[in-house]
Amino acid sequence: MIRLLRLNGSDFVLNAELIETVEATPDTVITTTNGKKLVVKDSIEEVIEKVIEYKRKIQLINRLE
Repeated sequence: MIRLLRLNGSDFVLNAELIETVEATPDTVITTTNGKKLVVKDSIEEVIEKVIEYKRKIQLINRLE
């Protein structure tokens, strides 16, 4: 799960496994695997970094088990 900011400044958490595409239009638009589009304040680079960090945490947890 990654924490993101909506355009109105409120935050929400998204399951990173559901992200299909991320694009700048110029706002950052995330499309999920079910076709839902989410517009966020986070840049593409920030979204990518958050997904990478999420994946690292998952791998670390799996190694500890």
